[in-house]
Amino acid sequence: MSENLLSRITIDPAQCGGRPCIRGMRIRVQDVLDMLADGAGQEEILADFPYLEPDDIRASLAYAAASIGDTRVIAA
Repeated sequence: MSENLLSRITIDPAQCGGRPCIRGMRIRVQDVLDMLADGAGQEEILADFPYLEPDDIRASLAYAAASIGDTRVIAA
């Protein structure tokens, strides 16, 4: 399941300075993580970013977990 979620994360050097984004959109993984860290719930994030889906939030968390673990993160 984690690999399926991670496929939602894209990295394009020409977009957002090469930072990880969600499904090729200009919504950075960091934006979602910052909102979660500030206490926002899934409903609030989805309201602020109407193009996001619940799995995009989970993908952001999976990407962060893989990034700090021993797992090599490969984003398409």
